[in-house]
Amino acid sequence: MCSRGDEDDKLLLCDGCDDNYHIFCLLPPLPEIPKGVWRCPKCVMAAGQSFGRKRRWRLSLCLHPLGASRPPGEECKRPPEAFGFEQATREYTLQSFGEMADSFKADYFNMPVHMVPTELVEKEFWRLVNSIEEDVTVEYGADIHSKEFGSGFPISDSKRHLTPEEEEYATSGWNLNVMPVLEQSVLCHINADISGMKVPWLYVGMVFSAFCWHIEDHWSYSINYLHWGEPKTWYGVPSLAAEHLEEVMKKLTPELFDSQPDLLHQLVTLMNPNTLMSHGVPVVRTNQCAGEFVITFPRAYHSGFNQGYNFAEAVNFCTADWLPAGRQCIEHYRRLRRYCVFSHEELICKMAACPEKLDLNLAAAVHKEMFIMVQEERRLRKALLEKGITEAEREAFELLPDDERQCIKCKTTCFLSALACYDCPDGLVCLSHINDLCKCSSSRQYLRYRYTLDELPAMLHKLKVRAESFDTWANKVRVALEVEDGRKRSLEELRALESEARERRFPNSELLQRLKNCLSEAEACVSRALGLVSGQEAGPHRVAGLQMTLAELRAFLDQMNNLPCAMHQIGDVKGVLEQVEAYQAEACEALASLPSSPGLLQSLLERGRQLGVEVPEAQQLQRQVEQARWLDEVKRTLAPSARRGTLAVMRGLLVAGASVAPSPAVDKARAELQELLTIAERWEEKAHLCLEARQKHPPATLEAIIHEAENIPVHLPNIQALKEALAKARAWIADVDEIQNGDHYPCLDDLEGLVAVGRDLPVGLEELRQLELQVLTAHSWREKASKTFLKKNSCYTLLEVLCPCADAGSDSTKRSRWMEKELGLYKSDTELLGLSAQDLRDPGSVIVAFREGEQKEKEGILQLRRTNSAKPSPLASSTTASSATSICVCGQVPAGVGALQCDLCQDWFHGRCVSVPRLLSSPRPSPTSSPQLAWWEWDTKFLCPLCMRSRRPRLETILALLVALQRLPVRLPEGEALQCLTERAISWQGRARQALASEDVTALLGRLAKLRQRLQAEPRHEEPPTYPSAPASDPLREGSGKDMPKVQGLLENGDSVTSPEKVAPGEGSGKRDLELLSSLLPQLTGPVLELPEATRAPLEELMLEGDLLEVTLDENHSIWQLLQAGQPPDLERIRTLLELEKAERHGSRARGRALERRRRRKVDRGGEGDDPAREELEPKRVRSSGPEAEEAQEEEELEEETGGEGPPQPPTTGSPSTQENQNGLEPVLGASSGPSAPLSTLTARLHMPCPQQPPQQQL
Repeated sequence: MCSRGDEDDKLLLCDGCDDNYHIFCLLPPLPEIPKGVWRCPKCVMAAGQSFGRKRRWRLSLCLHPLGASRPPGEECKRPPEAFGFEQATREYTLQSFGEMADSFKADYFNMPVHMVPTELVEKEFWRLVNSIEEDVTVEYGADIHSKEFGSGFPISDSKRHLTPEEEEYATSGWNLNVMPVLEQSVLCHINADISGMKVPWLYVGMVFSAFCWHIEDHWSYSINYLHWGEPKTWYGVPSLAAEHLEEVMKKLTPELFDSQPDLLHQLVTLMNPNTLMSHGVPVVRTNQCAGEFVITFPRAYHSGFNQGYNFAEAVNFCTADWLPAGRQCIEHYRRLRRYCVFSHEELICKMAACPEKLDLNLAAAVHKEMFIMVQEERRLRKALLEKGITEAEREAFELLPDDERQCIKCKTTCFLSALACYDCPDGLVCLSHINDLCKCSSSRQYLRYRYTLDELPAMLHKLKVRAESFDTWANKVRVALEVEDGRKRSLEELRALESEARERRFPNSELLQRLKNCLSEAEACVSRALGLVSGQEAGPHRVAGLQMTLAELRAFLDQMNNLPCAMHQIGDVKGVLEQVEAYQAEACEALASLPSSPGLLQSLLERGRQLGVEVPEAQQLQRQVEQARWLDEVKRTLAPSARRGTLAVMRGLLVAGASVAPSPAVDKARAELQELLTIAERWEEKAHLCLEARQKHPPATLEAIIHEAENIPVHLPNIQALKEALAKARAWIADVDEIQNGDHYPCLDDLEGLVAVGRDLPVGLEELRQLELQVLTAHSWREKASKTFLKKNSCYTLLEVLCPCADAGSDSTKRSRWMEKELGLYKSDTELLGLSAQDLRDPGSVIVAFREGEQKEKEGILQLRRTNSAKPSPLASSTTASSATSICVCGQVPAGVGALQCDLCQDWFHGRCVSVPRLLSSPRPSPTSSPQLAWWEWDTKFLCPLCMRSRRPRLETILALLVALQRLPVRLPEGEALQCLTERAISWQGRARQALASEDVTALLGRLAKLRQRLQAEPRHEEPPTYPSAPASDPLREGSGKDMPKVQGLLENGDSVTSPEKVAPGEGSGKRDLELLSSLLPQLTGPVLELPEATRAPLEELMLEGDLLEVTLDENHSIWQLLQAGQPPDLERIRTLLELEKAERHGSRARGRALERRRRRKVDRGGEGDDPAREELEPKRVRSSGPEAEEAQEEEELEEETGGEGPPQPPTTGSPSTQENQNGLEPVLGASSGPSAPLSTLTARLHMPCPQQPPQQQL
């Protein structure tokens, strides 16, 4: 084509004319060399010169804006055009049409055709359909007869020779030329080639060419195959919604259906699927690509359009389940006065005339339709007689053209009967419209019928016989298999019944399976009988292993007699049985006269082998021969010089002796073997009992058993195992003596290893009990220490908590390690210390590693504080998730309100993700209890879960653990780590006390004490306050005049404290406390003390070291209060804590009510009620028992589930119990925690004047 011969790898050879073409020179160009047969454009053009008469499709949208309803009476502004399609005047070849279609699409969308998205084409198509002002004309090669222009599928005819591959496709049921005429298809019974229904139609489409909403003729199935080209977009509506679709279309376009009621049958109506769906019509869609089938079901409306140049083929088909739908379609056509493509009655009668050609399913379906049709015909003819019409004549309607036998009223094609008139011969009517024929007298009208009412039931009976032919066949099979008539059928007769089922295509059933099984069993018997006879003829040369026993031979003969078929091989089997029985009698006579000559016995054995059947007496003869061999073997085994045999050998000899012929010599040998085996098994059983762990014996007993078993001349495995166990026990005792007599206490791991080994030994060891007690005591101490230190469900081990965190300086490493522990991925106890398992056995290594870890921990936390302090604060308005580098334990960036900063590592966390201090976690003080606290004494200290790894018990509790540790005769790594931790804590406590006892710090503490005393000296209400409106009731105004300015100096802008009248009396805890504190936050000021840098720096360093300790010390709390008083109040943290506590209190109300219900149920069951004395002893409730302990335990578990929230308790200044409560350790419930405590006195807690600054200065 391009006159060039280069690029040979892209040259394509035409299979028709042998011309060469570059694949990129073709129109359109091919991406690669196609597989299979390919013809060039010239050959295709020569084969399709007459391809034409394409229908030109014009979107006549001016009068018919499909997809949107136009109000009645609205005039279209464009010239009216008729509905339908125009026939194109131009003719195309397949290639020229493709060039035109591709060029149109490329120009329309201004891009190559293969790059246009299907969604864009679909959107543009419906835009054009809905547009009134815009017209686009495209052409569609639709409804092209495949008989005239050829099919896209291979066809078996004499015009051309098919290859083997094409032959397979030509006969396939998926070939659209074959499918309509398949044996299961109803349309195969129609003789005429109905174009489009029985003969496929071809469709050559281009972009926007469409097929409108329609259903198939006679509501039949349709199948469409896209051979090649661009996709075809389909829209479908299920048959159940067909009438709904018609109603919606009539509702939206009433003027169109008024002028043309059968508009939907004209294939000219398009409506947007979205419009249908908005009115409740279910619509589905799909894109059919090349090589795919699309099947539509009866009365399923469908429409669509082509995405571009493509080639498709379609045809109709009908199955047995379509027959009811086809009958309903005729009734529908009758109401619409629409012409039928074929007569439904004629189709049913034609199938009924040849019922033997129908399969069972189709015959049953035709029988149902025929029955309904006959009943209706009887009713209609009865109505004709009642009208007085008695004349009738037979008419072969199938020989008349369809237009000569159509009802002039409903256009139905008549077949069974019709009413005609002698005076009006040009027309006839069906019997449903007998009143619409003419106005002539009834005497001039006559019935034209195809069958009489007597012939129709006969046809119906034939259908019934065909449908019930299976039952007839089944009865014959049942009689044959069960021999009901007393006559056995021959094998040929049973095979004939099976062939009948196969030829008539009867469905597979249990009876057919029984027949097949009977035939298979009979054929197997015949084959086995032939093999038996041929085996006798073969004699000694027959195949070994094919002999049957005498019992099997008799059972085989019974099996052949019990089969429901006659076989002449039964006589041969009976002859073999008679020979075997004669041989059996002769063998019995020889055995009865023992001892017989060996020659006679051997000859009998040889004759028995030639029979081909195993006789029991032949085996007895064989045993007599084998008897001598067995006796020789026993003598060799029991000889003193022989090697000791095993129990298995002894048992084998006994088993073999039982099979030989009995004799006195055999009985004596068996008795000796049995006695020896019994003695050996008894000693084996003793050894086995000693080896079991249920009853262990001391070593001396085992030695005696082994010594006595040595005299038995049999190899005993259990005795040998007992020897090995005794040797291991002696080695174990030596190891225990060595480790117990060493210079140091043994390690727990060594003891546990010895205990594990000792428990596995089947020897009673006295030392094992002592070791188990030591290990149990050590585990008890470790468990007690774990309960003391570890939090509930802690991810840390006890050793990790007791040791310093050596990698505290790496935030990512520390956090990732913590997350690994949470996920259960990290289980090493000693990795933080850098100690191996061997190092843990050396106390010196543990102490040195602990000292080094302390220094690394301090340096690391300082580095981490500097790193975290440089991070932007999440509370700042400019902080975003991208700029913030702090990561909460949940894995997200903490930002905005609700974020808290750890006082130790200075990192930020979500308040809802961690445990936070609670401002109202202590009970309210009574009028005579501990003094009120100022804001610097509030519990606002927050340590993150990465810094506070344990419960941090008090030093007194740890010392008690150390005392218990000293009594242990075992060394534990946790114990040595606890000693190091205690020494570190005591050392820090000494330095802290020294710092607190310094002159400067003592003076500062004295000032705070005076402030506390001044608060304590203020008068309190003995009764619950009534909050009168008089100013004298304000507790701030009841003080002396010189104190008043100082108090007011702490309030911003000189505002007074919130008036008590604003606090509702009657309730003293919970929500109003939080609201009161929230309202007073803007009025808090500070600091109340001036801390010089020389004083602050040592205290801050001590606080840092104290926070690293996993121990609670009172000095830590004192230093923290002093540092708090020396700085302004952290209003953001207080506000955050209040918000978190509000949210938590709101969510814990339901859990509190559930706890109360549980308490009441226990009281109803006889439990004791709340006891104040018991509440005071609540920290010791773990040691108590009874219902009270169970109730306290449940309350503790509930408080842990709700975040540790309990009734608010006031911290008492200087009290150790208060400091324990503020550090989260075993809160002691006060005697008074009811809601009657006054709220107005809370205002005094929030303000305190600074004694070193003038009253007018704001702090």
